[in-house]
Amino acid sequence: MAFRSILFGNLDPVEPAEAPGFFADLNLGRIVDGVAANRKEYNLAPFYYLPLNDLDAITYRQDVMQDLTGKALMDSVNRFSQQMRRMREHLEQGAKVKEYQYARERCFLGAVELYCTAVENLELNLRSSAPSSRGMRTFHEYLREYVASPRFCDLQSEARRLGSDLSTVRYCLLLRDDAVTVRPYDGENDYSAAVEQTFAKFRRERTGDYRLDQEHSEGMNHIEGQIQDRIAQLYPVIFGALDAFASTQADFLDETISRFDREIQFYVAYLTYIDKFRRVGLSFCQPQISATSKEIEVREAFDLALADKLLAERTAVVPNDFSLSGAERTLVVSGPNQGGKTTYARMFGQLHYLASLGCLVPGKVAHLFLCDQIFTHFEREENIKSLRGKLQDDLVRIHKILEEATPTSLLVMNEMFSSTTLKDAVYLSEEVMAKITALDLLAVWVTFLDELASFNEKTVSVVSTVDPQNPAVRTFRLERRPADGLAYALAIAQKHHVTYERLKERIKA
Repeated sequence: MAFRSILFGNLDPVEPAEAPGFFADLNLGRIVDGVAANRKEYNLAPFYYLPLNDLDAITYRQDVMQDLTGKALMDSVNRFSQQMRRMREHLEQGAKVKEYQYARERCFLGAVELYCTAVENLELNLRSSAPSSRGMRTFHEYLREYVASPRFCDLQSEARRLGSDLSTVRYCLLLRDDAVTVRPYDGENDYSAAVEQTFAKFRRERTGDYRLDQEHSEGMNHIEGQIQDRIAQLYPVIFGALDAFASTQADFLDETISRFDREIQFYVAYLTYIDKFRRVGLSFCQPQISATSKEIEVREAFDLALADKLLAERTAVVPNDFSLSGAERTLVVSGPNQGGKTTYARMFGQLHYLASLGCLVPGKVAHLFLCDQIFTHFEREENIKSLRGKLQDDLVRIHKILEEATPTSLLVMNEMFSSTTLKDAVYLSEEVMAKITALDLLAVWVTFLDELASFNEKTVSVVSTVDPQNPAVRTFRLERRPADGLAYALAIAQKHHVTYERLKERIKA
């Protein structure tokens, strides 16, 4: 297989400009921001906006991700990326001094030298690490052929020869009043060594190095530019070759290698991001994905966006499980407020989405379904501009979702119809549930209506638990068990400020 892309294999690379509509509801934007935070130059976010709908394409990425969990290969890729970053810095420096021909061309030569070194070293490292994934093996084959090609060999040899020639350039500057004379070097003594030796006896402690790093200086002035022009006149053959090299090799950067340099960061950035979770004992696994079976199972998973926040606060992350088997399709989540129900629903959506990207997912075990689309229906603040009430808005949005959804879609819903009476909420919810089960969707529905938990054989009840010794304390663990009928009662109690905690506060007052 000829190599095209380390992300898309032989598929045409695509980069959506915007995140999917469900990103905000599932907090996926926070995850992507965290992954891409330290790699803004690569513009990685669009790669995370496009889920794959082909199992082979997902497996292609999973295998590359697995290869990069090996330290040797990861280190090789990171060194390559660092050298390519320095190459770009040289080109950027050249752009800053573009009005000075030879300074610009010397920066260009430095960029080419770094590029050749980066490519050659990566090929050698891939040869020794022997990756097993299709993506890395076909890229290595491409790289091996490229390094052996006349194009690369000529580029490398010419850059080395020119760099060697430039290192032989020596000259003298004669400074007299406001005049600067550039002349050939004629064996004059280097007085810097003699000066250092003379003053060495006065040195009492180690001092800093205050010499200017000319290679990384921010620019040149007109005097330095004119000095370079005079030096070029002293060495017309060498600087003529430099001029010709910059002109003929302007397109030295191979497009496929440049694309690899950016695309490989998709894997590196994600693995780097999840490493901090692994270091505190949280598990990640490569999910098994099916495009036909809707029997799913996950053990010890967690909401990745929330976990990031909790780690920063030094708070423990509570993992949870979920599973559906046989005819089961919908998880109906109920229980007391602030017990982790919404987090559980987000986790369900996050795992399926991350799996469709080819990423490792939070959890020890994950068997997931490859859905064609993800839909979310979370409560929204009433928008007066729409001229719709909250109930009407709920109905309009869920109607649109059910029209677009297919039997292979996935739906995540959170607290719908809470703005109407209990009787109407039950009626409307049962109508929606009938549509969901008729479509045979995979779904999770957070609700205060316990009646939905036993709607039919496709629904499964999941309840957020509390500390048996103190019902006011949430465990943030959710279990498969019958709904206890208290969820709506608690919601009403909180609405009217007559919960146990509020009553105690009022009695004290």
